Amino acid sequence: MFSSVSTHWHYLWLVTASLVAGVMNAMAGGGSFISFPAMLAMGVPPIEANATNTVALWPGQLTSLATLRGDIRRELLPVVLGTSVIGGVTGAEVLLHTRQLTFLHLIPWLLLTGALIFGISGPISRWLRARSIHAAAEHHGEPKIPSVPLALALLPICFYIGYFGAGGGFLVMTVLALFGMEQMHELNALKVVAACASNLCAIFTFIISGRILWHYCLISMVFAAVGGFVGARYAKTMNPSVLRAVVVITGVVIAGYFFWKQ
Repeated sequence: MFSSVSTHWHYLWLVTASLVAGVMNAMAGGGSFISFPAMLAMGVPPIEANATNTVALWPGQLTSLATLRGDIRRELLPVVLGTSVIGGVTGAEVLLHTRQLTFLHLIPWLLLTGALIFGISGPISRWLRARSIHAAAEHHGEPKIPSVPLALALLPICFYIGYFGAGGGFLVMTVLALFGMEQMHELNALKVVAACASNLCAIFTFIISGRILWHYCLISMVFAAVGGFVGARYAKTMNPSVLRAVVVITGVVIAGYFFWKQ
């Protein structure tokens, strides 16, 4: 009897966490800070939890990509996609060959890193927006970005996205900006391309290896999609700075909890 009640509470927590994660991703990002620990709370081993969570949240990225497809700089698409494929597969393979206990000890550090990256994304976004406005005011053409150096700079980020991923998209935007890309909408579009492609390659790797727990994945996927729909409707009415602060605090608190458990 007690076991049955406990199981029901676990599923209720997974549904709630997936809804919240969907809302967070639609409004500001950082949904993995909620949905990934929820998978662990279900008793899912750490690596399977990360793989299952990646699959569950990926459709939301695909929706974003469909919305932003018109802003993609076509000449950079081959290098971003190629790097994403290599980085995503490599990151996923390294994850699958990481011992469960080792990954469990890495979890608080990964969550804390993701939260800190997300925390600095506000100033980075403002800097990128300022560059975009300045570029538009000067009416000069976009500089030609060298393919090989860009690929080398993006590769470790795409590896990180395939391995864990929280906050990786903002690192993609930062690298592209440092290489001279100045239009905010183009930066955002290529960020989504890199994240979506890296995660898709990681997903195929996880599926082939049989590490996805589909009964949890489908529950999380459905309710994350519902949360994403709700979050998208109210995103423009919320203060982005407050949302970002909530996400960062959530990530730090959860990272602190895993540090404490160790």
